[in-house]
Amino acid sequence: MKIKLGSGLIPQNLLVVLLIIIIVFAPSLVVRIVFGLPFVLFFPGYSLILALFPKKYRLGNIERIALSFGLSIAVAPLIGLILNYTPLGITLYSTLYSITGFIFAMSLIAWIRLRRLGYLERFNIEFEIKKPTWSGNRWDKVLSVILVVSILAAIGVLSYVIASPKVGERFTEFYILGLSGEAIDYPKEIRVGEEGKVIVGIVNREHEVVSYRMEVMIDGVKNNEVGPVVLDHEQKWEEIVSFIPDKAGDNLKVGFILYMNEEVEPQLETHLWIDVTN
Repeated sequence: MKIKLGSGLIPQNLLVVLLIIIIVFAPSLVVRIVFGLPFVLFFPGYSLILALFPKKYRLGNIERIALSFGLSIAVAPLIGLILNYTPLGITLYSTLYSITGFIFAMSLIAWIRLRRLGYLERFNIEFEIKKPTWSGNRWDKVLSVILVVSILAAIGVLSYVIASPKVGERFTEFYILGLSGEAIDYPKEIRVGEEGKVIVGIVNREHEVVSYRMEVMIDGVKNNEVGPVVLDHEQKWEEIVSFIPDKAGDNLKVGFILYMNEEVEPQLETHLWIDVTN
């Protein structure tokens, strides 16, 4: 029994539209992976191959599938490279809409070329349900099996990499700024009992939620404490932090010491030097 599905352009483009709707309105990571893999790895190449070779007998089914994967893997990075040199940059939505535009454009060209061919000449997706046999050239069958296994293995590896991405470098940004928001105009000379102020910034790059605690030390003596400050990955905290010296002295060190989670040892430290007068 044969099952004919036409060129496959309509279901393909409907899935592309569905992916856009899912990303915009239902940002589920699992659903994005399920629909995103064929969107990146198969649809661009399939549309391009169909636009180039709309005739049924120009390419075999295995060759058409293999080239669809291969060209998709080539087209997606090229689109990303072009986006990198445009004001749009490489973002989720710029990549999504650019690849979508490529798929729709190639689909339109393929549809026009298919319409110019006779029905029997057009490429159509056909499935024939019958008892599997091993007729035909032995080497052709072996190569076909190797090709299919290779494609499935590549898809499996890529799915694993996407589902379990390697965690990048872990670090925390810790800095102090003047009240102007720049690395200038720090307090240099204040009187005993006068309040000094700076802006302290923390940026979490640890790839996990981190609780921060900060101590302000003047000449080795604790003067103030801030926290806990709980930040998600990539979250930034920036606030004015004050200190009040209680003794006079020249070139006193005001240290800002950062602790992470329940650690008793300081993780980061920055400081400035002040003169304190009576």
